[in-house]
Amino acid sequence: MISYRIELHDPNAHLFRVTLTVPEPAALQRLSLPVWIPGSYLVREFARHLSGLEATQGSRAAPRSVPFTQLDKATWQAECSGRGPLVVTYLVYAFDTSVRAAFLDAQRGFFNGTSLCLRVEGREAEPHRIELRALPRGWQVATSMPATAGKVFEAPDYDELVDHPFELGSFWRGQFKAHGVPHELVVSGALPDFDGARLLADTKRICETEIEFWHGDAPKRGDIPFQRYVFMLNCVDDGYGGLEHRASTALIASRRDLPRVMAAHAALGPRSEDKSEGYVTLLGLISHEYFHTWNVKRLKPRDFAPCDYTRENYTELLWFFEGFTSYYDDLLLRRAGLIDDARYLKAVAKTVTSVLGMPGRRVQSVAQASFDAWVKYYRSDENTPNATISYYTKGSLVALALDLSLRAIGSRRHATLDAVMRGLWARSAGGPITEGDVIDVLREVAGPAQADALTRELREWVHGTSDLPLKELLQHFGVQWQTPPATLSQRLGVRVSESALTGIKVTHVLRGSAAERAGLSAGDEVLGLGDWRLRRLDDLLRLLTPGQPAMLLVSRDQRLLRLSIDVPDRKMLAGVINLTADAQAPRAALALRSAWLGD
Repeated sequence: MISYRIELHDPNAHLFRVTLTVPEPAALQRLSLPVWIPGSYLVREFARHLSGLEATQGSRAAPRSVPFTQLDKATWQAECSGRGPLVVTYLVYAFDTSVRAAFLDAQRGFFNGTSLCLRVEGREAEPHRIELRALPRGWQVATSMPATAGKVFEAPDYDELVDHPFELGSFWRGQFKAHGVPHELVVSGALPDFDGARLLADTKRICETEIEFWHGDAPKRGDIPFQRYVFMLNCVDDGYGGLEHRASTALIASRRDLPRVMAAHAALGPRSEDKSEGYVTLLGLISHEYFHTWNVKRLKPRDFAPCDYTRENYTELLWFFEGFTSYYDDLLLRRAGLIDDARYLKAVAKTVTSVLGMPGRRVQSVAQASFDAWVKYYRSDENTPNATISYYTKGSLVALALDLSLRAIGSRRHATLDAVMRGLWARSAGGPITEGDVIDVLREVAGPAQADALTRELREWVHGTSDLPLKELLQHFGVQWQTPPATLSQRLGVRVSESALTGIKVTHVLRGSAAERAGLSAGDEVLGLGDWRLRRLDDLLRLLTPGQPAMLLVSRDQRLLRLSIDVPDRKMLAGVINLTADAQAPRAALALRSAWLGD
C-alpha cells in the first residue's frame, strides 16, 4: 500500500515532514503534486512549499540514495533499481490559514492531501494510507477518512485520499445523527462564550432538511451517499469561506459570528442570543457546503470526470454547480425554519443589488464566467466589476428565475427546480452531467406545453447578457420590488474605502459612470471639494450646489488634480433593491409563495 507518514517536524517554523513509501516502484518512478485543489478553481502551485526532497531504496538499516530529478514545477522522477520500496522524504511549509492548503503552528494543524501528498503516477487507483506521528499531548484528530487503527487512515485511491482534509489540535467537538447518519462538528479557535449546543442543533436541522430535499421525507440509509460526515470550522478574527469534500467540509469564519451563550436569564438559565447577521451568514455557509455533497461532489461537470491535477480543468457549468447551490443555501435555511420570509427576501435582495450593480453583467455571460474562473474570478482587480459577472451570484438568480418560472406553470403542480435537481440525481445515478442533461430534465419537468419556451429562456439567461425578468416573476409570487433612490456612491459610479483617518480612496470606477466621465481612476484619493477637506464621501452631499458640477481635489501618484464631476440626480438611478412579502397579495400569489418558501 502506498503510504504517507506525516509528522509535525517544527510547528514554530510551520513545517510538516512527510515520508512517502512506494512499494515496488517503476524503474523511472514519477511523483507529482497537484497544482490546484478541486472546488477552488485557481492554479495555486502547492509545490512551491516543498523542500529537502530525498529518495532512498533498500533496507531501513542500509538505505541507498536514489537519483532524484525535478522535471518541472511539480514533478519529480526517481531512478529506481530492483523491487525494494522507494522512500521519499520532504518538508512542507504550511502557513496558509485558508481552507485550500495547509497550516501548522504550536496551537493547530490542518492540511489537505493536495498540499502534502505527492501523487505516485500510474498508481493512483491503488489503496493509500496516511499515518500521523508524534502529535503533541492533548491534540485531537478530525477527518472523514476511515481510521484503521489509532492514527492510521486509509483511502481506496488517490482521489479519495486528497478529498478528506485533516484538522489537528485541541478543539471543541460535538456529534449528532441526521436520518441515522453520524455527523461530527469540530470548532477550533472559538471564544469561551461559544454556544456549541446551539450551533450543533441548527446544523442538524440544515442536514436533515437537505437530506430530505434530495431523498424524500423518509430517506433510506442506503440512499444517503456517505456513511459519516464531518464539519471542520476554524474560527479566526476575520475570515469567511468553505471548501466542500465528499464526506466533510472545511470552513473558516469570524469567531464573532458564532452563537454566544448569554448570561443567566431569570429562571430560564443560560440562553443563546438571537441570530445575528453574522451567524445567519455562517449557517448559510454550512448549508452551501453541505449541499455540495450532492451538487458537485457527486453530480459534477462531465469535464471533471476524471479530474486532472496537473492543469486547469475547464467547464461552462459553474453557474449550475456553484450558482444553483448558492440559490439553495439560504432557501433551505428558510425551509428548515432557521430564518423567516423577511430575512430570506432580504438576502435575495442583496444578491439582486450586487448583480445589477455590476456593469460586467452586460459583458460576460455566466457560462463564460464559469470557463474564465481560472483567470478572472479568483484574481479580481479594479476592473472586475466592469468586465465580469459572478457565476455564484448571477447563477443563483438564474436558479431563482427558473424555479419561479416552473412554479408559475399552473397546469403542472410538481413543476419546480427541486424536481429538476432530483431528476438530475436520478438520471445520472449521482454522477457526471452536462448542460444537455439539465435541459433534458427541465423539459421533462416543465411538460410539453412549456418545455420549448423554458429551455430557450434558460439558454438565453446562461449564455446571454440580458437582465433576468425577476421583478415580474417575484410580483407573481406576492413579493414587492422596491427601488429606493440611489446612494451618492451609486450616483457617481464609484466604490471607495474610507475612514476618518485615511480619507477617501477610490477602489473601483464603474463603466459608463459619472466618475469615469470625470476622469477618476482606481487608486485616486479624493481630498476635498472647494475649500473643504473631505474624510467621508457622503460629506459631498452637504457641499454640493444643486445643478452645478463639483470640482474635486484629487491626489494621484503625488500629483494634485482638479476634476469636474456632474452628480446625477438621486431619483434617476436605482439604489439598493428591497424585496418584501406583500400580505395583501391575491390568494393565488400567497399560495405560490408559501409553496416556494415552505416546500
